[in-house]
Amino acid sequence: MEVNERIEQQLKSHDILLYMKGTPDFPQCGFSGQVVAALNSIGKPYAFVNIFEDEEIRQGLKQYSNWPTFPQLYVKGELIGGSDIVVEMYHSGELKTLLEEAAD
Repeated sequence: MEVNERIEQQLKSHDILLYMKGTPDFPQCGFSGQVVAALNSIGKPYAFVNIFEDEEIRQGLKQYSNWPTFPQLYVKGELIGGSDIVVEMYHSGELKTLLEEAAD
């Protein structure tokens, strides 16, 4: 299976999916940690992919999303953004609304 097909399959399988460095229990960069903290405080379940465990996904996702950095948060298959956008949305309340609608 090609990397884009794998990414699309992952996105179809999870309403809320975070591509990150490390895991929610052990983020391996501060930006991933900030997004995890925001998601955890909202309390909606989400899936994650540790990009350090899959180099093909790590490189392929940059082309797929046209977004060169990680983390990358997707909701219902749509790229929401990286840590700066997610944290801003968290503080404004937009992220909570978005995740509540996605989890319905």
